Amino acid sequence: MRGIIKNIRMKGCIFMGRAHEVRAASMAKTAAKKSKINAKYGKLIYMAAKSGIPDPELNQTLKKEIERAKKEQISAEVIRRAIERAKGGGSESYTQTRYEGFGPNNSLFIVACLTDNVNRTYTEVRTAFMKSYSKLGVDGSVIHQFKNQAVFSFEGLSDEEVLELLLEEECDVEDIVLDDDLVTVYAPATEYAHVKEVLEKQNENIEFIEDHISWLPTVKTKLVTEEDEKQYNRLMTMLDDIDDVQDIYHNIELNEA
Repeated sequence: MRGIIKNIRMKGCIFMGRAHEVRAASMAKTAAKKSKINAKYGKLIYMAAKSGIPDPELNQTLKKEIERAKKEQISAEVIRRAIERAKGGGSESYTQTRYEGFGPNNSLFIVACLTDNVNRTYTEVRTAFMKSYSKLGVDGSVIHQFKNQAVFSFEGLSDEEVLELLLEEECDVEDIVLDDDLVTVYAPATEYAHVKEVLEKQNENIEFIEDHISWLPTVKTKLVTEEDEKQYNRLMTMLDDIDDVQDIYHNIELNEA
């Protein structure tokens, strides 16, 4: 009997040990993800503050990046440190780079990066494509299949009201979509500030569910085989693990869970 109890206790210890390892791994993964997103917005806010006046009320680019950071629940301390670093004449210099490539089932990828070492970033992105059996393309090989667009989603107005308002203010708009009570406006990236200003002028309390500039595909593709899905997951994981990668855009139409 004692042997049975001892065996049960030993199995319980093994189980508890594994559960602890799973929790620890999950916590480490969450911490790493949080650290990366803090670093991402820290760089963007630092660049915006350094490129102009380090005051969001006088620097619209800085104001936009701070608003985006807050939506991602970036702490006020991270934002403050980035601005203070810019005020103090920080010596960091970042370059925006963009890489284009081909993934599973001839899918198309755009990888936007912000780096202080272009050679390092290129090597890391190329390695991610190679190790996931994908292919890094040359400049222009993919981007012609995407549109660089400003995207705004919000509630409180009908699509007809939004269309009338934006046309009256001479905004260049490509599409307005109504889904239940959610209105989504698509406009050229160059119209981002103009469209946002008009919408906020109409409703100063407007809350944007989406508010960003994105590369949107003109043609979509699907993952056909299980191997396609594995290849996609591997590529996305490897790219996401690269500190300099800011955003990943693709034309894959993923199945809803």
